[in-house]
Amino acid sequence: MIRQGPRTPDKNPATSGAHGEVREWADALLAVLAALVAMAVTATLGLWAAGAADLPEGAFLHVVAAVVVIAAGGSVDISGRAGGLADTAGQLTLMPLSVTLVGALVAGACFLRPLRHRPVAGTGALLGRVARTVVLWLAGLGALIALARHTFTLVPPDSAIDFITGLLGATPTVGFAAETGPTLLFGLIWILGVLAMALLVSHRAPLPAGLLRPQRAARPAASAMLLLLLAYVVIALVVGLVVAATRGHPAETFAVILLGLPNIAWLALGLGIGGSWEGRVEGPFGLPMPHILDAALRGSQNTTLDVSSLAEQDGRAWWLVPVAAVLLLAAAFVTAMRSPAGTRLWQYALHLGIAFALTLLVVTPVSEIVARLALSVLGIMEIDNLGGQVVLHPHVWRTVGLALLWGLVIGPLGALLASRVRRRGETPARPAPPPAP
Repeated sequence: MIRQGPRTPDKNPATSGAHGEVREWADALLAVLAALVAMAVTATLGLWAAGAADLPEGAFLHVVAAVVVIAAGGSVDISGRAGGLADTAGQLTLMPLSVTLVGALVAGACFLRPLRHRPVAGTGALLGRVARTVVLWLAGLGALIALARHTFTLVPPDSAIDFITGLLGATPTVGFAAETGPTLLFGLIWILGVLAMALLVSHRAPLPAGLLRPQRAARPAASAMLLLLLAYVVIALVVGLVVAATRGHPAETFAVILLGLPNIAWLALGLGIGGSWEGRVEGPFGLPMPHILDAALRGSQNTTLDVSSLAEQDGRAWWLVPVAAVLLLAAAFVTAMRSPAGTRLWQYALHLGIAFALTLLVVTPVSEIVARLALSVLGIMEIDNLGGQVVLHPHVWRTVGLALLWGLVIGPLGALLASRVRRRGETPARPAPPPAP
């Protein structure tokens, strides 16, 4: 019998030496450019649908750059002036998760593409690929930071603009600029998280031998959680397309789809398991969001947003609970089917509970929205029709705790369901061939 020895790192001359170095830099550049272009295209279409193409003084391109910066974890500062007696105050904390998700999927896929046919990679070679991608990603963010700054005239209703111009002798302006330090720091965390997740969920990633065992243990639940999040996005996309086709206002619906679809989809996931948020919507300067959310949150006082309060606006909100149960059971089934034979029920419960809790710990905080704009005169009087706010704060630990409980309960149920199905790769043993004469 011929025994195969352990796999060794790739020694192909075509990928070694100076040529290999250039090839790996080119691979990293392709991954970064593809991700940034995909994010920019998504942001451009979403902002165009939201009406931002009409912003004055050539602001649109700069706003697109700012949205990509925010989607990559960056921060943008808002400020403004209206003569010597008034200030325009603003605050913006949100992530356009449609743009974020597109960038993460493209970056992860392009990073893994050159590795899919390689044998086991050495630790140094893998870290080198990661480092090249990170360096080029930060360089790309640096270019966007330089572009994501602009000042333009605020265009309120005519009566308001006449009042301000007459009182102050000046037209209010709003400016924004990406903050370099926070953007590069959180952009670094973002790209490292994307690459780590890509390597974790890929069954073809050529990891060093020392990382294969941890990856095999974590991959079933991690890949199931990724599928769960994507399933929610796909369902939300179908619902959004139906709404755009049947309810009117298609531009507003497509703005939600292209800028904040995962924000809504993963909010629905959290609400479906019993999670809650707190917030309010005031004034005319709102963000693109479904009408049911706007109606539930609109008012001068904070409102607790959960399935019950949402159902007061539309009774169909109660469907979020069974949808969450069914999709999480499907994720538990996928986890069990991909787990090694002999895994015990309590291990399935633990794996899914921890994985689901960690997933909600990541996606729940990024659902936070704080968007405020106000013009104050002498710092004591605010002009109502020149301001507005959208505020939505998640109750993170409540949602994460409920996710842990749901995972602990549904994990074993998925395993019991999977036990009735032949595991992938399990086939009846074939009889040994007769010895050669």
